[in-house]
Amino acid sequence: MSTALSPLLAPMLSSAAMRTACDDTAYLQAMLDFEAALARAEVACGVIPAAAASPINAACRAESFDRTPLADAATRSGNLAIPLVKALTANVAKADAEAARYVHWGATSQDVIDTATMLTLRAGIDALLADLDRAVPGFAGLARSHRDTAMVARTWLQHALPMPFGLKLAEYAAALHRSRKRLRRLRRETLALQFGGAAGTLAALGDKGLAVAEQLARELDLPLPEAPWHTHRDRIAEAASVFAITAGSCGKIARDISLMMQTDVGEAFEPAGAGRGGSSTMPHKRNPVAAASALGAATMAPNLAATIFSAQVQDHERSAGPWHAEWPTLPSLMLVTSGAVAAIVDLAEGLEVDAARMRANLESTGGLIMAEAVAFALAEKVGKSDAHHLVEAASKRAVAEKKHLRDVLRADAKVTAQLDADAIAKLFEPMAYQGASQALIDRLLASMDDK
Repeated sequence: MSTALSPLLAPMLSSAAMRTACDDTAYLQAMLDFEAALARAEVACGVIPAAAASPINAACRAESFDRTPLADAATRSGNLAIPLVKALTANVAKADAEAARYVHWGATSQDVIDTATMLTLRAGIDALLADLDRAVPGFAGLARSHRDTAMVARTWLQHALPMPFGLKLAEYAAALHRSRKRLRRLRRETLALQFGGAAGTLAALGDKGLAVAEQLARELDLPLPEAPWHTHRDRIAEAASVFAITAGSCGKIARDISLMMQTDVGEAFEPAGAGRGGSSTMPHKRNPVAAASALGAATMAPNLAATIFSAQVQDHERSAGPWHAEWPTLPSLMLVTSGAVAAIVDLAEGLEVDAARMRANLESTGGLIMAEAVAFALAEKVGKSDAHHLVEAASKRAVAEKKHLRDVLRADAKVTAQLDADAIAKLFEPMAYQGASQALIDRLLASMDDK
């Protein structure tokens, strides 16, 4: 299945399992699996002679076909199925000329290609689910371990409030679990057999068309749709949307971790290893290579998905052009999505956390991160507006005089008239100001019990 990723670069942006699922040989075998299953289904329904099935099945082995002449012929015929069926027929004829007459009986090229795409999607979804089944519990376990680890919550890349690192990690796990549920639903409800014959009417099979379709669906273990869907590409578009969402969720996690790995932040790190994250010139570097892979994949995914969305606009009962655009685009999207997920598995299972640095970063603004906590405590005494002005003025003095906000507040008679020294000190304990964070962690973790 031709893709836009080269063999040299593909390992950086895709998983080994997905490369196997999208490999040209695997795709060719999926097309041949359709042809073999079609012959068996038509024998079962009395459409073709029983003796035809065995020779056709025996010839449906991808390793028996030379891909180069098939690719060359496809450029002339307009799709890969036409030369493949011709080559398959010739191979069957070598063993049984009579059986060769019944190769591809009543089907059309799009039936072969679209059903092979569905089989490839199924294998690709399984590859993604296997990795997500590692990433989700990985982050969930980290969330439990760090539910009491205080860190800076950042808005607009600036220090905002304290938060438990476990909440951020639980959010990662839950987001990935939502993608896992989407993929499971996609596998269960969206994948479907494509079998409609020349124009989607199954006319060549007479009154046995639906019976053959039902048997073919059973043979391939694919759901049978209500009708052929040759130019209704919502199934493919839905798959593309789920892949792009999954890649985007991975990219968000990777962005956070790459920022936490910054020298000036130093709160969390990818797992270390020989030759990992180094620089060609700077021996001290520890670069976020897994995060970079996930971010690269997440950058590509939306544009690939957009091509699939554009390809939904197809003409009449067989499209010229938009259908063709799907062929290299969908596997490329599957590959980069797998790369994003595989990179996130690496992070979920090997993240190194510097809790002491997180605490130090909380203190780096001299208590300013607790300004909201102080303001709300004062608001109960003097009202929200006056409290805000008091703490705002104290914060500006703390910055100007390079003092800790706590010390400035203790020297302000308007503040100490309402809050004594002990009360002020308690307001500067970060984990005393986390709101519903612990309950939110529990809720997020519980959401993953929904399979």
